[in-house]
Amino acid sequence: MRIFLAGATGVIGSRLLPLLVAAGHDVTGTTRSPERAGVIEKAGGTPVVVDVYDVEALTTAVVGSQPDLVMHQLTDLPDDAAEIPARAAANSRMRTEGTANLLAAASAAGGARVLAQSIAWTPPGRGDAVAWHEGAVLDAGGVVVRYGQLYGPGTYYVAEPPAHPRIHVSDAARRTVPLVEAPPGVVVLADPEH
Repeated sequence: MRIFLAGATGVIGSRLLPLLVAAGHDVTGTTRSPERAGVIEKAGGTPVVVDVYDVEALTTAVVGSQPDLVMHQLTDLPDDAAEIPARAAANSRMRTEGTANLLAAASAAGGARVLAQSIAWTPPGRGDAVAWHEGAVLDAGGVVVRYGQLYGPGTYYVAEPPAHPRIHVSDAARRTVPLVEAPPGVVVLADPEH
């Protein structure tokens, strides 16, 4: 399958890319940073440097990759969890405008299917953006993957897992791979609560 992975150098995307390649998929991965294109190439993907807010460049990149599936793993989160409230608007914009741009590009690419990451909890004051994001993906016949709070290397919870719902970042990536064949709808990926 040909997959356009938006956010190939992110926390989940960087783990997902080599797993998708190992599963036999042809993956085009995006980054906003030219310096990180080599990371995508080293993991077996074809890098594309593009910003999701540059509609023309994004559409050209998606159409050019001829994807069967557009996978939305983009977020706009700070490195420091303490800065999340101050950066909430940026991540909400990713969920609304960024999602709309990816859906439009997928449509321009002949109606490629869409799989998009979401969250399995409602952040204070940002539920509207999450609901809009999920609704737009489902209206397009896509798959919404609601991840629990990520923990493990490269996440906000390196040393100790957060409260439920939660999932180890490597497990999240591993469990996403078979979802490239999932029917439209919502899938929740989280650790079981004991």
